[in-house]
Amino acid sequence: MDRRKFIKTVGMTAGTTLFPGIGKAEAAGVPDDKTNKMKIVVLTGSPRRNGNTNHLAGQFVKGAEEAGHEVYRFDCAQRKVSPCIACNRCGMNGPCVFRDDFEQLRPHLASVDVVVFATPMYYFGFSSQLKAVIDRFYALNGQIKGRMKRAALLMAYADTAPEEAGPMLSHYHTLLRYLGWKDSGMVVAAGMWPEGAVNDTQYSRMAYELGHGL
Repeated sequence: MDRRKFIKTVGMTAGTTLFPGIGKAEAAGVPDDKTNKMKIVVLTGSPRRNGNTNHLAGQFVKGAEEAGHEVYRFDCAQRKVSPCIACNRCGMNGPCVFRDDFEQLRPHLASVDVVVFATPMYYFGFSSQLKAVIDRFYALNGQIKGRMKRAALLMAYADTAPEEAGPMLSHYHTLLRYLGWKDSGMVVAAGMWPEGAVNDTQYSRMAYELGHGL
């Protein structure tokens, strides 16, 4: 399908396609007890400042803050984070050899209750900017693995075929299984190619409700 025809198709489907099995209530993952204030880290992976997943992240943050939670947002594409080089100097629980912006994020990751991953799908995976940050989790593996944290995924992709989202969802769930974290909800926005396509759609509202309902 050429790009012009695809964008025309997106215009008809954006905001109406839900990933099978992820309904509005399920994505929100609302617990019975809303009284506990939580610390939340939101990791965004889009290099487009006004991109679709950055919009979803903003809606999530708005909802979470209105619910009384404390949110720290880390825009991976706007920060300097070197990729892990497998030197193992950190010993999976110590200082990293790199002195970059990850040092600002590190104490938040160790202490928060919820980690949110917000990313577009690039070649069936997380953006490289977000993946570089996730790989650096290695240096504090001993502090975050098995600590009963919660996580959420905000994802946008240009295609409309549900199976194309499969690799990213598998990666997300595998990461959570390894870390021992619990999924609190996903917003999977299909058909999102042009910048701003997700604005004023059900996905935007779902991201807000996910943040507000934690």
